[in-house]
Amino acid sequence: MRKVVDAQMVFGKTDISAIKIDPKSRDDIPRLMRGLQYIYTQQELRERVFAILAEMRPEQAEGIGKVSAEKGRPGMDQWKILVLGVMRLSLNEDYDRIHNLANNHLGIRELLGHGGWGENTDESYHLQTIKDNLSLFTPEILDRINQEVVQAGHVLLKKRPDEGLAGRCDSFVVETQVHYPTDINLLLDAVRKTIETCSRAAHAQGWTEWRQWRYLQQSFKKSYRILQKIKHSTAQDPQKRATHEARMLEAYGAYLVIAEQHVVRATDTANALKAEGLDDIAQQIEGYLGHARRQIDQIRRRVLQGEKIPHSEKVFSIFEPHTEWISKGKAGVPVELGLRVCIVEDQYRFILHHAVMEQTTDDQIAVPMVKEAQARFSGVSSMSFDKGFHSPANQTALREILPMVVLPKKGHKSADEKVRESASEFVHLRHQHSAVESAINALEQHGLDICPDHGITGFKRYVAMAVLARNIHRLGAVLMAQEAEQRCIYRKAA
Repeated sequence: MRKVVDAQMVFGKTDISAIKIDPKSRDDIPRLMRGLQYIYTQQELRERVFAILAEMRPEQAEGIGKVSAEKGRPGMDQWKILVLGVMRLSLNEDYDRIHNLANNHLGIRELLGHGGWGENTDESYHLQTIKDNLSLFTPEILDRINQEVVQAGHVLLKKRPDEGLAGRCDSFVVETQVHYPTDINLLLDAVRKTIETCSRAAHAQGWTEWRQWRYLQQSFKKSYRILQKIKHSTAQDPQKRATHEARMLEAYGAYLVIAEQHVVRATDTANALKAEGLDDIAQQIEGYLGHARRQIDQIRRRVLQGEKIPHSEKVFSIFEPHTEWISKGKAGVPVELGLRVCIVEDQYRFILHHAVMEQTTDDQIAVPMVKEAQARFSGVSSMSFDKGFHSPANQTALREILPMVVLPKKGHKSADEKVRESASEFVHLRHQHSAVESAINALEQHGLDICPDHGITGFKRYVAMAVLARNIHRLGAVLMAQEAEQRCIYRKAA
C-alpha cells in the first residue's frame, strides 16, 4: 500500500504550506525547501506531480506487476521519497548524511510530514529503507516531474506566455566510481570476485572445494604485486634490458597461469551449480569468468605477442562496464572515466532536457537533443552549441527545425558563413552560450561530479535526479528572490 502523501493532519504536525523558511539563509537547504513547498502548495502543479509520483511503486515479488496502492503493508509515501531524493543530490551527500537529516533536521522533518511534538515525533527512518525507496525512481518518472517544475518556473519568470526559449546545449563528463584501469588489475578484480562468489555458493551447498578461498585470493594478489612492481627497463646495456624483459615476461606468464587455474576450477563449480538448479548464482560466476577470460586473452596478446589491443575491445571496469575512457583535451585532465551527459539550458537557467551519451559523440547528439527539447517545450526557438557539435549534416538538419541555429563551423568559412556568423543575433546568442558552463558547474557541485550508484540504470537515475534537484533548487531561488524584492517594495512604501 502506497500513498503519495498523508493529508490527514494530526496534533504536532505542521502543514507544509505553513513551514517557515529563513529568507536570509545562504545555505542550499532553504532554497530546496522553498521549491518543494511551492510544488506542494500550488494545487494544479501538485496534482500533476502527485499523479506522476503515484506511478512509482515497487514490483511484486512474483513479478506480475506493481504492488497495490490500496492493499498491503504501508510503504514510504512517494512525497517523502521525492524530498529525500532531491536532498541527496542537491546537497551532494551520501545516504548516511541524508539518513541523519531525515531523522534530526527539524525543517526537513516538517517537509516530510512530521511535527515538533505529538504522536509522530518518534517516527524515524532506517538507512536501508531510504536506499530501497530512492531506487524506485526511474529516469522517465524523474524527467516528467522535471518538465512540470520547469513549466512552473517559466510561469514565474516569463514576461509573455508565448515568449520563445533560447537554449544552450553542451556536454560534460560524469565520472563513475572506479579505480584507474590496467589489464592486470582488471584481471585481479575478476579473479578475486570469482573466488569469493564460488566460495560463498560452495559454503551454502556444504561443499569444501573453496574452503581456503582467502588464501587463494591472497596468493593471487601476491603474484599481482610482484608484477605491479616490475617497471620497463631504462638501462642502456642491451643485455641488461634483455634480462629485465625476460624477468617481466616470466612474471606475466606466472600471473596468467595462476589466473587460468582459478578460471578452470570456477568453471567446474559453475557447472555443478547449474546441475543443482542454481542458475542465478552460476550466471553470476560466469559473468566474472567472462571478464577474466577476456583479460587473460588481452594480456597474452599485448605482452607475449606484442599486439596492440583495439580500443573497442577494452573494458575499463568489471563492476561498471558502461564506463568509457574519455579524453576531451582539457588542461590538467588527460582522461576521465565515466559517461558524457548532454544538457539543454534555457535563458532562465532551467535545464530543459538531458541525455546520457553511451558510445556517442557531441556531433551525433545535436539534432536529437533539439528535437527532444522541442517535444517537451514548444517554445524553443533557438539553440546555441560549441564547435564540437558541428558537422555539415547538423548544420542542415538544425536549420530545418529551428528558426535560429548558433553552431560555429570548424575550420575555413565561406563568405556566406562569415556573414551568417557575424549577424548581431548570432553573435549575441554565441556570447550567451558560455553561461551553460555555470549550469554544468552547478550540477557538478551538487552531485554530478561522480556517480556512486551502480549499473547503467543507477547512473541514468542518478543523473535524472540531479537535473530535477537542480531545477527545484533554481525554482526555490527564484521564489526567494521575488519574495525578497516584494519585502523591499513594502518597506519603501511604508
